[in-house]
Amino acid sequence: MMRRFVIALLWIVSSSSLFMATAAQAHKASDSYLTLEVDGNKISGRWDIALRDLDLVLELDRNGDSVIDWGEVRSRHDEISAYATQSLDLKSGSSACPMMIGDQLIDTHTDGAYVVLKLAATCPNSVDALTVSYRLLFEVDALHRGLLKLETPAKVEGGAPHVVSAVFPAENATQSFTLDSGSTLAQLGTYIVDGVRHIAAGFDHILFLVALLLPAVLVRDGRRWVPVADMRTAFWSVLKIVTAFTIAHSITLSLASLNVVRLPSRLVESLIAASVLATALDNIWPFLPRKRWLVAFSFGLIHGFGFASVLADLNLPNSSLVLSLFGFNIGVEIGQLILVALVIPLAYLSRSSAAYPRFALQTGSVVIAAVSLGWLLERSLNLQLMPF
Repeated sequence: MMRRFVIALLWIVSSSSLFMATAAQAHKASDSYLTLEVDGNKISGRWDIALRDLDLVLELDRNGDSVIDWGEVRSRHDEISAYATQSLDLKSGSSACPMMIGDQLIDTHTDGAYVVLKLAATCPNSVDALTVSYRLLFEVDALHRGLLKLETPAKVEGGAPHVVSAVFPAENATQSFTLDSGSTLAQLGTYIVDGVRHIAAGFDHILFLVALLLPAVLVRDGRRWVPVADMRTAFWSVLKIVTAFTIAHSITLSLASLNVVRLPSRLVESLIAASVLATALDNIWPFLPRKRWLVAFSFGLIHGFGFASVLADLNLPNSSLVLSLFGFNIGVEIGQLILVALVIPLAYLSRSSAAYPRFALQTGSVVIAAVSLGWLLERSLNLQLMPF
């Protein structure tokens, strides 16, 4: 009776991940990039917003040809500016800093075209503390984030400007910054939280880890899966898988964030979907290396490029980027460990049941394979095949 209950509970956990995945956008997370430069009582900057995101609220593609051209963007300049202005508030202390949108340009990021809005604001007095309230797109996409790069002039002539960065999710849409402070701990904490959030919202990463972990309490006997003998065996299997995945994605996350290696977002997202598909199929018809840590390491190199999308386009200086990268990586690891803590105890308790290989492993892997195949076709062919 207990094993049946545990298997059912494990299936609920797996199904919840699958449901969230099928309810989620299959492509790169929705982000905008906000750069603000403070000098005295003046604030200037730029705001990069994906055209595909603006199309959700403003219907930029009026002719329905699935292509947003410069003419469509230019003709809607006033609407785009008004929407952006009402979605961002800047305050110096308790005093508002009225903002105006100037020129409008187009730039290309790794995941497509972005409108670039030049902005300027004037505060009543010299800015010592800045409060930013961000509301862009939250009404249509609760997973959207604003990524902020805040610069203040160097304190000594010839020195480098002081830079901090922050992430604005819907649940933390208003944040304050003291400009004469390094805000090191706050910046580190922001990216630790965002790393955890990235795993929680990164449904392709979740499904990849679930596909890797489900057979971690089993061993291959020929082409069959049989239960591991004891918890120690399962523990070492999981430890090697998680460690290999961590090392691999940390390598490519760092390389991509530091602009040493950059790959197109469409290619990265397609390869991530392919890695989930291959891992799920291997659970049904083994064809990958028997050492699962090798699979985790190889595919982890691909997933690292996906994680880097959070930091790469902010163009942070190395001093700020290293801190953000460190915090984000810690958050990702915390998210992974939470997932391991949810899946592995349930899987271990039910590993000896005849239903586990057939029900939790085989059926779960079939569903994961089906979802990832849909993602792969969408991402590689730029199609919309599924309503998620």
